[in-house]
Amino acid sequence: MKLFVVLEASEEGGYTAYVPSLPGCLSEGETREEALANVQEAIQLYLEPIEDDLAIAPTAELIELAV
Repeated sequence: MKLFVVLEASEEGGYTAYVPSLPGCLSEGETREEALANVQEAIQLYLEPIEDDLAIAPTAELIELAV
């Protein structure tokens, strides 16, 4: 899966990285590399399924798709 990440230099120093297609998915780092590594981890956590939180009707069908 490929996603666009916006990387911005912070006025206070360091960088902020966020993913426009994943609302609320962002991270920071002191360097570009650190910010990108941190946002990559944030993306993985954002996309990780939380099966305990799934509220599914008994008649619903649960299907897993690879993206």
